[in-house]
Amino acid sequence: MEGPTEKLLLGAMRSHACGHLRAGDVGTQVRLGGWVHRRRDHGGVIFLDLRDASGLVQVVIDPEQISNVGGLRSEACIAVTGTVRRRPEGNENPRIPTGEVEVAASKLEVLSESDTPPFPIETRSGIDEATRLRYRYLDLRRPEALALLRLRHKANTTIRRVLESRGFLEVETPMLTRSTPEGARDFLVPSRLQPGSFYALPQSPQLFKQILMVSGVERYYQIVRCFRDEDLRSDRQPEFTQLDVEVSFAVEEDIFALMEELLATVWREALDLEIVTPFPRMRYAEVIARYGSDKPDLRFGMEIGDLSEVLSATSFPPFVSTLLSGGAIRAICLPEGASLSRKAFDAWETWAKTRGLGGLAWGAVETEGMRGPLAKALSEEEKRGLTQVTGAAAGDAVFVAAGPEKKVAAALGELRVSLAKERGLIPDNRWEFLWVVEPPLFEWDDEAGRWDAVHHPFTSPSEACEAGFDAAPGAAIARAYDVVLNGVELGGGSIRIHRRAVQRRAFDVLGIEEAEAEEKFGFLLRAFDFGPPPHGGIALGLDRLVMLMGEAFSLRDVIAFPKTQSGVDLMTQAPSPVSTAQLTELRLRALPAHPDSAKS
Repeated sequence: MEGPTEKLLLGAMRSHACGHLRAGDVGTQVRLGGWVHRRRDHGGVIFLDLRDASGLVQVVIDPEQISNVGGLRSEACIAVTGTVRRRPEGNENPRIPTGEVEVAASKLEVLSESDTPPFPIETRSGIDEATRLRYRYLDLRRPEALALLRLRHKANTTIRRVLESRGFLEVETPMLTRSTPEGARDFLVPSRLQPGSFYALPQSPQLFKQILMVSGVERYYQIVRCFRDEDLRSDRQPEFTQLDVEVSFAVEEDIFALMEELLATVWREALDLEIVTPFPRMRYAEVIARYGSDKPDLRFGMEIGDLSEVLSATSFPPFVSTLLSGGAIRAICLPEGASLSRKAFDAWETWAKTRGLGGLAWGAVETEGMRGPLAKALSEEEKRGLTQVTGAAAGDAVFVAAGPEKKVAAALGELRVSLAKERGLIPDNRWEFLWVVEPPLFEWDDEAGRWDAVHHPFTSPSEACEAGFDAAPGAAIARAYDVVLNGVELGGGSIRIHRRAVQRRAFDVLGIEEAEAEEKFGFLLRAFDFGPPPHGGIALGLDRLVMLMGEAFSLRDVIAFPKTQSGVDLMTQAPSPVSTAQLTELRLRALPAHPDSAKS
C-alpha cells in the first residue's frame, strides 16, 4: 500500500506509477494515467504501451468491453483502471522493468486527444534538431530526455547536500545589476523608471560573492543562471547555469579538497561510480607543452614532443628558419598510423595550413626505416632522435609542425584529439580529471595593444611574484586553477585579490584608469576598505557537467528549454520584436535589422 507522500506525488487520479508495477503487484487493481506510447491491434485484442514519467507498462484491452478505444492515437492522454496480471509464458519483455506483467483494463477514459506527433517519441534517430526544439515539450517525453533532466536534478540535490553539510550558505545574488563587462558582451535591460539607464544580466556573480566575503558570510554557494551575449558554439548557450562557490580564509588546497569531495559524491550518488581522488595536478606551462591545450584529454597518450634540441643542427631549411626566428618544432606520434594513405597524410597537411601553420611534415615508421617527407628532410641521427622523443615504433606515424610556439602548440593539440577520435583511440567509460594550475596572470593582446587578464581582473598573483607583478606582467603567475574532465573544462577559479592597493596595481597593468575603476568597481573597492578577508572560489559549469555525466550529444540535451546556436528559442520564437508602445515607454527606438542578423 502506498503512503500519503506517494499518493500526493501520483495525484488523486492514480494509484500507481506505470513503470513501478512488478510481479509482486499481480492481482492488484490499479488506476493509471499517462500517454499512449504505442498501439498494437491483434485480432480481437488491443495492446497499449502506456507511458508516464516512471516508464512503460503494457495494457490489454478487450474492445467488446471498452468501446471508446477505436480512434485512440499515440500520445493521447488517458486514464486506465484495471487489474495487474502476469504476462502469458513466453510473452515477457525483459527489455523493460515491467516486462513480467500487464494490466487488464476494465475502464479507459480519454483525458485529451493528440494530433499526430511531428516525430516518433520512441526515438531521436533521423529527426533534425530544429524540429525537436520547436516541439520541445514532445521531445522531453522521450525517456532518454527525461533521464537527463533527472540526472541534472540528482546532481543539483547532491551538490546542495554536500555543501550544506560543510557549512555553506546558499545566497541569491541579483539578476539585474550594473554592466561591468568581463570579456563577453552583457545582455542589457532598459530601465523604465530610470530613462536612459540600463541593467545588465550577470555574466557571473563574481563581484557579489566577493562582497559576501567582506560581509562575513565566509562560505557561500549558489546554483545560478548567468548570461553572456557572445557568438555561440555547440557547447555554449546565451544563458547557462553554474555552481558558484566562494570561501573566506581559504587557500588553493581548500578549494581542491572541497571540489574533489563534491564531484566524487555526485559521481557516486548520480552514476553509482567511484572516481579516484585526489585529482592529478599539472602546471599550465607543462600542460601546453605536453598536450597543446589547457584542457587536455588524458584518456589517451600521444603527447607532444619538443624537437628543438634534436634538430638544433638540422640543415632542413624550414626548420632552420624556424629555430633562427625563435619558433618551436614539435611532434606527435600516431600509433599504427603508418597505414594511413598518402591522400590521408596530405589531407592532414592541408588541415594544418587552415590552423595557421605553413604545413605539417610526416613520416611513416617502418621496420626498414622511415618513408615520407621527413625521411628525406632529416639525417639518420635526427630520425632516431625524432622516434625517441615521440616514442614512435615500427607501424606508427609521426607528424612534425614548425612555427611560432603558440600556433604550433595549439595546432598539434587539436591534431592530437582529431587523430585520436578518427582512429578510435579514446576509450569509453573513463573519467580523467585534472587540475591545471599556475596559469599566467596576464596575456598580451597584439590587436588591442594591451595586457588582458587571463582569468579575470580580481585574480591574485602568486605569492612569489606579488611584489613585482606589475613591473613584469608577462612573467606573472596567477593563483588560479581550472578543473578539466576528459578534455572539457568543467570550471575554474582563483584566490582573489583582497587588498585595495594590489587591486589598483592590477588595474594599472590592464590599463583601467582610476576614474574608470571607480565607475565600474567602486562598490567593491570601497568594501575593500573595511577589513576584507583573504578569499577564493570556483565556478563549475553545470550544463557541461551533466552533459558529460549523461554522455549527451550537446549542452542543449541537458537544458529543459535550450536555444539554438544563433540564440533562438524555436519553441517560443524568442527573441521577438516588441510593440512601438513598449519601446516608447522605455524611450527606445528600434533600428532596422542588419541583413546578416536573420534568424536561423
